[in-house]
Formats: sequence, C-alpha cells, structure tokens
Amino acid sequence: MIPNIQPPKAKQIPKTLTAHNDERQDDYFWLNDRENQEVIDYLNAENDYYDAVTSKYKNFENSLFEEMKARIKEDDESVPYKYNGYWYIVKYEIGKDYPIYLRKKDSLKNPEELLFDCNEMAEGHDYFKLVGLSVSPDNTMIAFGMDTVGRRNYTLQIKSLLTDEIFSDAIENTTGSATWANDNKTLFYTVKDEKTLRSDKVFKHKLGSSSAEDTLIFHEKDDTFGVTIYKSKSRKYLIIACYSTLTNEYYTLNADTPDAEFKIFQERIRGLEYSIAHYNDQFYIVTNADGAVNFKLMKTAENETKLAHWTEVIPHRDEVLLEDIDIFKDFLVISERSSGLNHIRIKRWDGTEDYYLPFDNETYTAYTSTNVEFDTDILRYGYNSMTTPSSSIDFNMVTKEKTILKEQEVLDPNFDKKNYASERVWATATDGTKVPISLVYKKGIEKDGTNPVLLYAYGSYGHTIDPYFSSIRLSLLDRGFVYAIAHVRGGEYLGRMWYEDGKLLQKKNTFSDFISCSKFLISKNYTSPDHLYALGGSAGGLLIGAVINEAPELYKGVIAAVPFVDVVTTMLDDSIPLTTGEYDEWGNPNDKTYYDYMKSYSPYDNVKKQDYPHILVTTGLHDSQVQYWEPAKWVAKLREYKTDSNKLLLKTNMKAGHGGASGRFEALREDAEEYAFLLDLENIDA
Repeated sequence: MIPNIQPPKAKQIPKTLTAHNDERQDDYFWLNDRENQEVIDYLNAENDYYDAVTSKYKNFENSLFEEMKARIKEDDESVPYKYNGYWYIVKYEIGKDYPIYLRKKDSLKNPEELLFDCNEMAEGHDYFKLVGLSVSPDNTMIAFGMDTVGRRNYTLQIKSLLTDEIFSDAIENTTGSATWANDNKTLFYTVKDEKTLRSDKVFKHKLGSSSAEDTLIFHEKDDTFGVTIYKSKSRKYLIIACYSTLTNEYYTLNADTPDAEFKIFQERIRGLEYSIAHYNDQFYIVTNADGAVNFKLMKTAENETKLAHWTEVIPHRDEVLLEDIDIFKDFLVISERSSGLNHIRIKRWDGTEDYYLPFDNETYTAYTSTNVEFDTDILRYGYNSMTTPSSSIDFNMVTKEKTILKEQEVLDPNFDKKNYASERVWATATDGTKVPISLVYKKGIEKDGTNPVLLYAYGSYGHTIDPYFSSIRLSLLDRGFVYAIAHVRGGEYLGRMWYEDGKLLQKKNTFSDFISCSKFLISKNYTSPDHLYALGGSAGGLLIGAVINEAPELYKGVIAAVPFVDVVTTMLDDSIPLTTGEYDEWGNPNDKTYYDYMKSYSPYDNVKKQDYPHILVTTGLHDSQVQYWEPAKWVAKLREYKTDSNKLLLKTNMKAGHGGASGRFEALREDAEEYAFLLDLENIDA
C-alpha cells in the first residue's frame, strides 16, 4: 500500500483503430505526440510520482550506486590492439564519465597520440556518444560519428590526425560509420531515412569537396531492408551489405578503384542468409543455403560469386550452430555453438591441424574479439563466466600458448570468485521442450523457497544472452539474491531452430517458456511467488508484459525497461523507426493472420482487470527503438485496470534514448534504481 501519494491519471481521449474490420479502442493514443506540452506534463508528473514513492529508499539507492561504482576501476584502459602500424587504446580517467581514444605508433613504448577526449567533447551536452571511428589507410585522418540527443542519429565528421583540425563539413542524419577507399581521398558512408531512421542510402564523399556534392552510390528502396558498407579484413574490397531479418545481399568493389561500379555478389533470394569474408582469391560464405538451418561454410572464386558456384567447406550439422568465422593468413577460426555452449575451433588452411580451445563448465561465455590484423598467428578472444570476471586473452595458434592480457578487476576487498556458485538447470515447457536456465548465487543458500530470485530473459531476433559475469550484479548476490537467465525460445542458445520456434506465429513459446522456467524455480524451492522477480528490456520488455498478463500471480515484482508493449499499433505504423524491418520477426499485421496473433499477446491490448505484481517501467523520451509512448500508454492503462494496491512506477529519462544515460557511471544510476526497487520489496535496506 502506498499511503498519501496519488498517482497521476492520464486523461482518456477515445480513439478507434480499425484493421481487418476489427475495432480497437485506444484511450491513450494521444500520448504519442512528444511536441504536445500535455504529454510532457504527464511524463513529468509520472517522474514526480516515481520520486515521491521511492524517496524513502533514496539514500539506499545512492549507496548502491556508490557501491557499484566503487567496484569499477576508474583509471582503466583497454587492452591495446594493433592495426596498420598503430596500437589503439581506450582509456578512462578518475572522475571522468567518458572514454579517451589514443594510439601509439609501432611500439607501446612510444608516445601516445590523442585521437579524442570525449569528456571535453561532451561538455554542454546532456547526452553524448562517439561511434564509428575509421582511420584512413595512410593513418592521417579519422572519420567519426557523434550523437548528442540519444536517438542514434549521428553527425559524421573528419579530423586530420596531423593538425587536429576537424574539417568543416558535417554530414547529418548518418549511421555514424564510414569506410575509406585505399586512395585516402574517398570516403563511403550510410545515411538514414529522416522519418523512419532506416539506414537506406550509401554516399561517396571526396576530400576537399562539399558534402552537398556527394554522390549517391546505392539506395535500398525495399523498406524491409537496411544497408551498411565496410571493408574486407584483407583490405582489398569495399562491401555494401543489404540486410533484413531473413535475407542478405552484398555488392563488392575493389578498394583501389573507388570510382568504379559496385558488382552484385549474389542477388537476394527471400530466406537466403549469407555473410562473406575475403581470403586470397576467394570469398568464404557463412550461409543457410540449401536448407542449412544451423548454417554451413562455403567458398567461391572472386570472379564467380553466384550461388551456383559456391562449394562446401564445412557442412551443415544438426547439432552445431555455425555462428561466425575469423580469417587469418594461415588459420581459419570458427565460432560454433552446441548444446548452448560456445566453442572456438582453429583450423589451418593447409589442413594439418584442426582443434578446439578447451572450456570446462556450463555457465561461461567465450568469443573471438578484436582480430583486425590478417597476417598474425595470434587470436584474441574473451572469456568470462557467471562467477569469473572477464578476461582478454591472446592465444598463439602455432605454439598453443595462452597469455591473459587482462582480467577485469573487481575493486572490492571482500570479493572472491570462490564464494559464488553457478549451475545450469532445465525446465520443461508446456509442449515438453527442455528450456535451460543459467543460475548464479552466493554459496550457502538453502533451497527452502525463501530466496529472492531475479529471472531475466530476452528471447527475440535470435539474440542469445550467454551466461556472463557482472560486478554490478554482486549487489544482489551479496544480499541473498539468486540471478537467473532463462534461455527461452526466440534466441539461438540451442541453435537456429530455437529462434525459429520463438518468432512469428510461434512467438508465444517465448512467453510460455519463461512462465515454465518461473514455475520450475518455484517447484525446486529456489524461491516462491513471494520472492520471485522478473526483468526484461526492449523486446524482453514485451516478454515481461505478456507474462504478467498471463501469470501475474507468479511474481512479487517485475521490471520492464524500454518495453515494446504496443505491438499491434506499432507494427501497423510504417512511418516510425524499425517497423518495416521487423515484419520477418513479428509478422506483418496488414495480413490478418499476423494481426490476430499479435493482438492475442500484445501486452497493451491484453491488460485486464486483475491483480498485477509490483511494476517498474523505464523509458527514454528520445528512444528511437521503442518509442516512449508505448510504455507511457501501457502504464496509463494498467493504472486504469489493475485491481491491486501494488506499486506501478514509470520513470522517463527526459534526456536520453533507448540505451539510457550516456555517461560511464551515470548508467549505473539506472541499475541502482532498479536494484533498490527490488531490494525494497524484499525489505532489504542496507
């Protein structure tokens, strides 16, 4: 019960939305106008209500923030990597929120050159992000993208690394990334559609000319596709990539001849996914061609790139998902996944060796990292587990020697990874499918049903949430929480079919899997409904919204971060960012079959008169991924319908977008807010 504080009540302006002769009434549709002062007033009123309700534990929240911050090394720097004669380093300094980008020529013992100090660049901005750093082949210039709003709309500029002068041309409305041709004069970049923010055009810019004179090279007119451009690791080819959820198409051009025409690699065929990497006189292709659901590796000659000429290198395997490859002069490195676990396979081009790196538990993440050099025997990869901080490792593929370059420091004298335990367990879904759950907790807990458990999942786009270490999470574990990741269908944890079974007309498997995982944790006495909490963000926020409509009694509280909850209305509006490119994920509701299915699970459309758990919802006013009005409308409707007296809080960051606050430590404040919300519900205040 929340005494003496009344929540805001959004006014109702009935609007009838009609599709397929079906009418839906949306009383809060008016909230989708961020230029309307009444909308801003309502969001501010919700923020004021949030501040009032949480004021009782504000001091605890602040101490959580300081606790999280204290574990992180403030004067830190990345492991250097070498590219084209220079070592590149990202550094952080004490008391500063933003990175500093540096490089050193030839040797790490040489003096450092400052590329960018983002702390200086961020001055005067509530939000700041630098992306897409791209150095010219002769190392004299760098292109970069900058966003000061949080809408992922970047201004592209070029800086001289000889004089530190930033050239006057500023190209607006770009993705922030750019790619140099080998002549050091020609730069290719991608531009977004101003309304939908879809990356749809590739332009060519010549140094010394005005951006107004830039040449349109490619226009992706299919609004279900986006486009990008990059250079092959061999540095021989410029590559235009067109992509949708289910289909790819590439165009190539010799990087020495930027004024020639791009040549199509293989025309798009709906459902044909492929990616390309260049080596010697061939292209290597990771693809699902010919029904290779879990993908296979093929190759083709540079001058014979059509599908008919592709030949098999590594065949399709039913139990192994081929995720990616890294190409080196003497080695091919293959990233695979089987039984949910990452594997890194190393194979000599001459066939004399083929082996896997050894990993020894079930709750780890291993991945190849920054491997930009082609002519090297060193593979850089990363490793962490739910109990082990992340490490950056150099592995000599010839001698098989492993060098740990850096292990994440946890600046807490009481931290010892031996004090924590992790395990993988399997719940049974409603259709009999076994669903894995990764767990971590402090040793010594009793399975007596009293442990607070935070269950997290995402479950969309084939995006896999691997088990990983978090120093922030220690603030929960050290206070008795169990943290769990439900590897629900919709991700690719158990292969490509795991994704296929959690999308389109199978989407409800994602939600029922999560509910089954929740019931499993309760049945095995890890927790009980009085101590079970759920967390999801973006498409994972959709999961949370659907789950609490279906099974609210399982949870004491939930957190939905930037949640995608107004599925039908958003997917019917092709004027807003992302919609058209999402049809292959959710379906196109202009087709009645998909409309009816979406409507049956859309959280906003299925709010009902029932008790709900305690709910914290977060959003950003400038969010380009999930527009702020989705969570705002959802909270307004929940306030109208819910029959309980539990907390319902909406926190809108009025200065940021989908990723939240931009500063290194400001983002921790949002974590502290979420953790304080959970810990307060458990009556833990220290």
